Amino acid sequence: MCQISASILSANFAYLAGDVQAMLSAGVDTIHFDVMDFHYVPNLSMGPMVCQSLRDAGITAPIDVHLMVENPEKYIEPFAKAGASIVTFHPETTGNVFELLQKIQQMGMQAGLVFNPDQSVLIDAAWSDYIDIVLLMSVYPGFGGQSFIPDVLDKIRSTRDFLDQNSSRARLAVDGGVKVDNAAG
Repeated sequence: MCQISASILSANFAYLAGDVQAMLSAGVDTIHFDVMDFHYVPNLSMGPMVCQSLRDAGITAPIDVHLMVENPEKYIEPFAKAGASIVTFHPETTGNVFELLQKIQQMGMQAGLVFNPDQSVLIDAAWSDYIDIVLLMSVYPGFGGQSFIPDVLDKIRSTRDFLDQNSSRARLAVDGGVKVDNAAG
């Protein structure tokens, strides 16, 4: 089943709730938050207060939080309290991937791992039951508006094969530069 998750990076923050509602009315399934800390990536973006503001404005759709931050463990509880549904993080940003996956799920959210275009998808067998989503970056994280990197298509196929061969329940997602003309890729 294909789902669309739209990033709010392109939204007009003065009218964020309205823009999000328009996205949902147009058929978007999930709202995607790109959380950047100016350390892991050279940009700064939103935090849990924005998530809470959308929930307070009546947005009930799933909110998918992509942590492009150092020390992602610091963000789990605040985003859980703010109403996040899914939290994904880059494995290299934490000292204990397994504990962080468990913590996310213990806080009532789905958990996932994110892999950059130049990284191999390495998933420890012990993590399998704790991964709800594998997010493949099709741009380098840190800035919106980048073009899709076509070489990622092979990685998408091989990751899908890997998940299927290992009977993984994890969903496969792609983030960055996805548009109408390349989504079917």
